[in-house]
Amino acid sequence: MVNVEHSGRPADAFGATAIGARLRAARLALWAVAALLSVRQVAAVLTTPSGERLTDLETWVGPNGVLHVKGSLYDSTQFTGTPFAGLVLRPLTHAAEQALGWGWTFGTLLLVVAVGLIAARALPQPVSRRTSLLAAPVAVSLLMLSLPVRNALWLGQTSVLPVLLVLAGCFTVRGQRLSGLCVGLAAAFQPTVLLFAPLLWFTGRRRAALSALAAFAASTALAWAAMPHDSYTYWVHHMAGAGLGGEADDLANQSLHGGLLRLGLTGPLEIAVFLLLGAAVAALALRRAVRYAHDGQLLLAVAVTGCAAVAASPTAWQHQLLWVLLAVVGRVGRRASDRCVWPLAVVLVTTLPAKMMLPNMQVMFPLRDNLVLLAALSAAVAVPFLSRTSPYYQEPLPTRYAPPVPARFRHVPLLPFLRRVLTRPNLLLELLLIRVTYAAYQQVRLAATGGTISGGRIRAEHHGHIVLGIERFLHIDIEHGVNHAVVNIGWLRSFFDYYYETFHFVVPLTVLAVLYSRRPVDYRWARSSLGFATLLALVGFWLFPLAPPRLMPSLGIIDTVHGVQDFSKPNYGTLTALTNQYAAMPSLHFGWALWCGVVIAVVAPRWWMKALGLLHPLFTVSAIVATGNHWVLDAVGGAAVVSAGFGLSYLCQGPRPEIVKAAALRREPAAEDAPAPR
Repeated sequence: MVNVEHSGRPADAFGATAIGARLRAARLALWAVAALLSVRQVAAVLTTPSGERLTDLETWVGPNGVLHVKGSLYDSTQFTGTPFAGLVLRPLTHAAEQALGWGWTFGTLLLVVAVGLIAARALPQPVSRRTSLLAAPVAVSLLMLSLPVRNALWLGQTSVLPVLLVLAGCFTVRGQRLSGLCVGLAAAFQPTVLLFAPLLWFTGRRRAALSALAAFAASTALAWAAMPHDSYTYWVHHMAGAGLGGEADDLANQSLHGGLLRLGLTGPLEIAVFLLLGAAVAALALRRAVRYAHDGQLLLAVAVTGCAAVAASPTAWQHQLLWVLLAVVGRVGRRASDRCVWPLAVVLVTTLPAKMMLPNMQVMFPLRDNLVLLAALSAAVAVPFLSRTSPYYQEPLPTRYAPPVPARFRHVPLLPFLRRVLTRPNLLLELLLIRVTYAAYQQVRLAATGGTISGGRIRAEHHGHIVLGIERFLHIDIEHGVNHAVVNIGWLRSFFDYYYETFHFVVPLTVLAVLYSRRPVDYRWARSSLGFATLLALVGFWLFPLAPPRLMPSLGIIDTVHGVQDFSKPNYGTLTALTNQYAAMPSLHFGWALWCGVVIAVVAPRWWMKALGLLHPLFTVSAIVATGNHWVLDAVGGAAVVSAGFGLSYLCQGPRPEIVKAAALRREPAAEDAPAPR
C-alpha cells in the first residue's frame, strides 16, 4: 500500500520500486567511490617516507618536536596552533612514533566522515528522497577531494576538528549549554571561530552563545595559567597567531591580511585597512547568516559565518579553508540551468590549484593569488542566495528543449536524457568549464612524454621515423621540400609563422563566441563535438608521442617559428618545459581548424562565409607543414579525431536540430519571461 498513489491506482508500484532500486544502487556506488577516495588519501600519506609526510605533526610532537622543548612553543614559529592546542597535544609526545602517524591519519579520516554525515543531515528542508539518499556519500567524496582535507591529512593538522565541533554544536548535540561548549572549544583551537557566538546570540540561542564565550575564556585561561609566556607570545606578540607557520603574505594565507600584503600594502596602513575590512565583512556576514538561519537554512548560515571567519583571520592557511566548501549548499539563480554554477565554482576552487582556474597571465595574478579568499568573501557578503520563501527555491524556471529529431539509426541517441537545450548556457559556467578543461588538456599533454623528457625523446623520434617511412611509401613526404621552399620567400614565411601562432586560438574562440551569442543550440552541438575531438586527441598524445619534423635531427628541417634548436640538449632548451613538444599526433592545430571550417560551413547563411570558413583549415595545414611543426599524417590524424568528435556527438545526443524548427521555437515566449511559479 505504500507505493499506491492517492488516486487509488497501484499501476506505478513497480515503477516506484524500480526507481528505489536504482537510487539504492546509486547510493552504494557513491559510497564505494567515497571509500576508494578515502583509501587513496590514506595510502598517499602513509606510503610517503616519514620525513615527507605529517610534517607539521612531526614538528610538533615528534622526538625532536617543539612540544618536547622546555622553552617557548613559538621560538621557531613552526607551531601554528593556539596555546590551548599545545596544551592538549602535549600528552601525545610520549607516543610520537609511527603508531601516532597511523592513528592520527585514521582519526582525521573519521573526523572528515563525521563532518560529511552531519552536513548531509543538516541540508535545508525540504529535500527530495534522491537528495536525502545520495547527499552523505557525495559530501564525503567532495571532502576527500578538497584541498583543505588533503592538506590537513598530509601535514597532520587539527583544522578538521573545529569544523566538526561547530557542526556538532549547531546540529547534533542537545541542550544549549553543550552546544555552546562545542563552539567554545572549537574557538579555543581556531580563535576566529568565536564569530559563531554572535550567530548563536542573534538566532535566539543566547544560553549557547554565553556558554561558548565561557568555554573559550576558560580554555584560554587554562592555557594562560599553564603556559603564560607562550600565551603572551601568541595573543600579544603574534596578534592571535599572525606570522606563525610562514610569512603572512605567502600565497597559502588566504585571509584579508594576506591578500592586502600581496597587493603591496604594509605597515600601520595595512593593519588599519585589514581591521576595518575584517570588521565590515564580519558584520555583513553575520547579518546575512542570521537571515538565512531564520529562513531555515542553518547550514548555509554556518557556512557564511565560517567564510567570514576565514577572511577576518590574520592567517588562514589552506588546511583551515574547509568552511568555503560548506557554502556549496546555497542556492543561486532563478533558472534551472543557472542552479549548478555556484556549487561547481565552489567545488572547483576548493579542489583544484588556482593556476588551473585562471590563465598564467600577469594581469590575472591578483585574482589567481587570492582566488579562495575571493570565494570566501563572495559567500560571506556578496552571493545572493535564494530564500526558502522564494518561488524559485524549489521550482526554478525550467529549461527549454528542442524537439527530438528523428535519426537514421534505431538506438540513436544513446543518451536520450542529454536533450538539445534551446537557451544559451550560463556564461560564467562555460568560461569555468573551458578554462578547467583546457588546463587539464595542458597537463595531460605535458605529461604524455613516455616518462622523462629525455627518455620520451628517444621514443618520439622512433615514432617519427615510422611516420616518415609510411609517408615515403605513400609518396606524401613533402615536409622538407615545402619547408625549404617557404624559408626562401620572406613574406610567405612570415605569413605562415603568424598564422601558426595566432589563428590556432583566435578562430575557434571567435566561432564559439558567435555561436554562443547568436545560435545557442548550435553552440552546444559544436562545443560537444570539439570536446570529444580534444579528448580523443589526448589519448593519441599519450599512446603515440611523436617528434615533429623540426625536432628530427637528421632531416634538416628549419624551425621557422621557434628558431634553431640545439639538438645536443635533451630538452631542447626551455620550450619543452612549457609544453609537450611530442604531442603531435594527431595535430590539433589542423583538427581545431577543420572543426571551425565544418561548423562555419554548416551554420553560415552565405556561401562566401562558408568558403572563408573552409579556407581556414587549408591555410592551417599549409602552415603546420611549412613551419616544420607537423607531418602530413598528423593532419590526417587531426581530421580523424574531429570526424570522430562529430560522430560521438551524433551518437550521444542524436542529430543536430533543424535550423527552421529551432528558430521557430526561439520566437516562442521564453521560459525566462514566464510568470513565476506559485
